Amino acid sequence: METVNRFIFAFNDAADTIIFRPVAEGYRFLVPSPIRDSVRNFIRNTYTPVILANDLLQGDIEKAENTFARFLINTIAGAGGLADVASQTGLEYHSEDFGQTMGTWGVPEGPYLVLPILGPSNVRDGVGLIGDALLDPLTYVAKTEVLIGRKVTDGIDKRSRNIETVDELKRDSVDFYARVRSLYHQKRENEINDGEAEPTLAPGLTDIFPEDDDQVSFAE
Repeated sequence: METVNRFIFAFNDAADTIIFRPVAEGYRFLVPSPIRDSVRNFIRNTYTPVILANDLLQGDIEKAENTFARFLINTIAGAGGLADVASQTGLEYHSEDFGQTMGTWGVPEGPYLVLPILGPSNVRDGVGLIGDALLDPLTYVAKTEVLIGRKVTDGIDKRSRNIETVDELKRDSVDFYARVRSLYHQKRENEINDGEAEPTLAPGLTDIFPEDDDQVSFAE
């Protein structure tokens, strides 16, 4: 399995170097920061139903109430989610996904996987991607091109926010693959335990690995 993972990791690294990093750099250079923030806010808002469903599946009513309130406020007062008005009222953003939900249920993570383009994962989180798609209302009403466009835009935005972090991680790693694998495992455990595990993560890693709304990242 590791041989296959390392091969895919190398492919992802090459694709990132040749395609995704330059695109992300261009996006960051050409698009003003306020507009990029609005893009991120809007995409996050479209994934809110998925987060809400996972809050409920985890039995976390407090988080579910927070998520629902954020969705109402940002959709109505935030121009459809372009502005994160809810954060200004103290309702902070949080992310949940079906991989985390299964983790709270005690489902083991299974073998570590590196997915083409999507990056680090494991069997549980891979199944979680399917679960999140089934929980997403847009899956049933939006055209395939819209769903793909959302994922690609989200991936480019996330990559543009961690260019220096990934560069530093590569530069400081003796074995970049092993470093990413370790950090991904720590990050997912931290998310499942709602931060109680307190793993040591480099700044910006929350944007590198599949997380947040759709678990899409163009990083290795």
